[in-house]
Amino acid sequence: MLASLKGKSVIVTGGSQGIGLGISLAFARAGAFVTIAARGEEAGANAVEEIALAGGAGQFLQCDVTQWQAVKAIVDETANENGLDIICANAGIFPKQTIEEMEPEQWDHVLDTNLRSSFYCVKAALPHMKEAGQGRIILTSSITGPITGDAGWSHYAASKAGQLGFMRTAALELAPHKITVNSVLPGNIRTEALDDLGDAYLKKMGQTIPLGRLGAPQDVASAVLFLASEEAGYITGQQIVVDGGQVLPEGLEAPD
Repeated sequence: MLASLKGKSVIVTGGSQGIGLGISLAFARAGAFVTIAARGEEAGANAVEEIALAGGAGQFLQCDVTQWQAVKAIVDETANENGLDIICANAGIFPKQTIEEMEPEQWDHVLDTNLRSSFYCVKAALPHMKEAGQGRIILTSSITGPITGDAGWSHYAASKAGQLGFMRTAALELAPHKITVNSVLPGNIRTEALDDLGDAYLKKMGQTIPLGRLGAPQDVASAVLFLASEEAGYITGQQIVVDGGQVLPEGLEAPD
């Protein structure tokens, strides 16, 4: 456990399920107060209950991350009531659609949810973190886009690669205010959304990962907690790949 996280105030967008829930629970166990920002009220309430059962403290604020005023409102409310030390721009979607089949509106929806929302989170958090003289911002990107490609996910790949370009410039602009901006790049992490892709997909992907298994949300959360800690205070504009070695093999054969 990173002792420096105790008592910190954290916002996790998309924090009610999947990787986001794993991040939320990890922060709560480390002693932080967690604000979960997500659309679904039921999932949000369930996540806060899980945090309480884990011995942590938190709240749910309903938010559509594609809307600037909605993001600004939950960031302002959290900062005014609890302060704001860390924000995790984690919310994301990955509907499968080939370029040929994709409508422009579908492209826009993925870019708005995954990339535009990262800008909104940073912009909304900036005045509060500047006033505090410090802050940690962590983006949840992906290996898809920055490192790999996959048929059916051109919009997702573009959004995740875009996050890293945004991250580097944001890190430069915010560094004078002692605010760091970093990113985690998960590989195939076993979540509800990944389960929807079917057992055949999960088995195939698991066989191609050198460490022999799909990742768990906690695997990503551990990297996020490090980047959010005081111990990572001299790291900014960087990315950590959390994929069990998935991108390492040169060939298509699964490792022995």
